[in-house]
Amino acid sequence: MNDFSATGDGFALFQMSLLARNLFGELFLQDETGAVFWLNTTVGKLSKVADSKAEFAEMAERSQKRQDWFVVQEAEAYANHGLVPSASQCIGFGVPAVFAEGGTPDTAFVADIYEHISFLGDLHQQISTLPDGSTIRLRVAPKPAVT
Repeated sequence: MNDFSATGDGFALFQMSLLARNLFGELFLQDETGAVFWLNTTVGKLSKVADSKAEFAEMAERSQKRQDWFVVQEAEAYANHGLVPSASQCIGFGVPAVFAEGGTPDTAFVADIYEHISFLGDLHQQISTLPDGSTIRLRVAPKPAVT
């Protein structure tokens, strides 16, 4: 997972490179101008966090930003419970953390990072127009057969 492009109508809208990620599959991406963005997959939000890689690195060393972005204490707690993802994995939850009942340690598991981010992106797109606090019923359907 190094570079990716967002596309629409067959053309690239922007290109970003992966700078860092946290244990829960949240990504830190750099665009072509050098700006750094946080793809917060927990809440489904992309936000600019720094104007450059150097500024991001400096900010990431500060204890509060380090905790906010890389959830260091939570990462250590999950590692102590045997959840240690590889480079292509992250920690996911049986009920995604975007839901009030979600993100609990008892439902945590090691997930393929590509599948996890894809699932959360699809989920966030589906609930994006709902007001906070909405009641949602999840219905998981089998994947369509590949022909």
